[in-house]
Amino acid sequence: MIPSKIFFTKGLGCHEDRLVSFELALRDAGIERYNLVPVSSIIPPGCEIISREEGNQRLNTGEIVFCVMAKNQTNIKGKEIASSIGVAIPLDNKMHGYIFEYNSEGESIINAEEYAEKMALEMLKTKIGKKDIKAKTLNITQKAKNENGMWITTVAIAVFVP
Repeated sequence: MIPSKIFFTKGLGCHEDRLVSFELALRDAGIERYNLVPVSSIIPPGCEIISREEGNQRLNTGEIVFCVMAKNQTNIKGKEIASSIGVAIPLDNKMHGYIFEYNSEGESIINAEEYAEKMALEMLKTKIGKKDIKAKTLNITQKAKNENGMWITTVAIAVFVP
């Protein structure tokens, strides 16, 4: 299967149980109804970016769905965490793009966003062998601070659509 479309989403969950916290983050991201299969970080050539709403309309409950997921969890009160997906897509749609998953602790959300995008572009440049490649970059990042000592989970996810 080569996906023809991709969408990006993020979520946050908080619960006394670690797994329930993760489930709540998936619900917040709007993708809890799928059987998610994590894959590595290649965006196929010509893969179209669509909205979360359009992506969810194209997928069915219980469907096996491939995704690239950044996930972070903590139950330490006062700790800040973030999950970020950085994306680099060449302007030449015959070339493939890259996704970089990044999880951080205690750094600003801007640093997490910038780092994820920078590393996605770096992976693309080193694979292609061109330092001056023209590419679109973007990110989606979820940050949270643990206020109560319960489990918090942050997710940032790229979801592939057939």
